[in-house]
Amino acid sequence: MEALKQKLFTNWNFSRFLRLGMGLWMLVWSVQSADWAVGLFSGLFIYMALSNTGCCGVQGCAVPYKHKKDDVSEEA
Repeated sequence: MEALKQKLFTNWNFSRFLRLGMGLWMLVWSVQSADWAVGLFSGLFIYMALSNTGCCGVQGCAVPYKHKKDDVSEEA
């Protein structure tokens, strides 16, 4: 339970607030227009904001960075 509280109440940044705002706006819009499809998308945005995940998960789209050693030999 403590881990859930920590996940919900920490690391709030601009993108989380944006997702939450978009989700709440879409939820109100779906209720006003009686459109259940928009309501599903609003649920997705609200879930992503509360769980701090994106479409690919936490850093799911990150490209691994490998260091290459330069094999440059000096020519005489």
